[in-house]
Amino acid sequence: MSRFLTIESIAVALALGTTLVAIGARRLRLPYTVSLVVMGLLIALPTSLELEATPDLILAIFVPPLVFEAAFHVDLRQLRENLVPILFLAVPGVLLTTTMVAGMTALGAGVAIGTAAVFGALIAATDPVAVVSLFRALGVPRKLALTIEGESLFNDGTAIVIFRIALAAVLTGAFDPLTGLSDFVRVSLGGIATGLVLGWITAQLVARLHDRLIVTSLTTILAFGSYLVAEQFHVSGVLAVVMAGLVVGNVGMVEAGPSNKLMLLNHWDYLAFLANSMVFLLIGLNTDLTLLWENLDAVAVAVVAVVASRAIIV
Repeated sequence: MSRFLTIESIAVALALGTTLVAIGARRLRLPYTVSLVVMGLLIALPTSLELEATPDLILAIFVPPLVFEAAFHVDLRQLRENLVPILFLAVPGVLLTTTMVAGMTALGAGVAIGTAAVFGALIAATDPVAVVSLFRALGVPRKLALTIEGESLFNDGTAIVIFRIALAAVLTGAFDPLTGLSDFVRVSLGGIATGLVLGWITAQLVARLHDRLIVTSLTTILAFGSYLVAEQFHVSGVLAVVMAGLVVGNVGMVEAGPSNKLMLLNHWDYLAFLANSMVFLLIGLNTDLTLLWENLDAVAVAVVAVVASRAIIV
């Protein structure tokens, strides 16, 4: 079998697996994302299947549809009303969480402070998928859910920038706070500007075109294209996708026809479901249980550090 057909067969098998897990999890009322990780572990144990979830794969393929779909559904008016707590959690909150996690991990697990800082940056951004689904089931106040969702839109960009700065400091052995701050501002504002421009252009087309297939294609190109364009200019691709999704969802959708709206909503719900499923399945497939067991003490320290830091920030 050719390499292409092998890759296609694996992709189809993984898609089938995520679908079956979704059916089982809903019938048994189990957490879907946790079920996917467990399934990935079970697949990896008896087989020699090796699928490396590289940073480029995650950021370029899976992050754009997840982030765009989340931003696409956010009401800009409600976002503005809750902007202060959202931005506090997403920017200084992530910075402080990274610092606290790094300190606790370095002290408790004996990890080098540079390595601990990289870990802190990796783990500081919250993933609201499981929490938001629980919120909906419990019927919590909309403001609380919006704050969590809004934070998740912006904190990924913050965390990625901090991670790259921390990683560069570890690799080069030097860290310049002023350079780090200027890089953070440049990368963040550049990503926001890129997303605004591309999102506005696409929003005008979405509002004026009446072919639902063309409109759906344009938003798909925008989600991936805004990330790629921003990365080409060495600014935040994640923030570019966030702004693009916000603009299209709040400007383009206002004037879009009913059939276009329905098509777009269904399309992005599906893409987000597929991307989210694949990400958690890949987490299970890439987890080495032997290595995890050997470092269980360090893992326990890291979990306590993450939960405590988040609680303090909130």
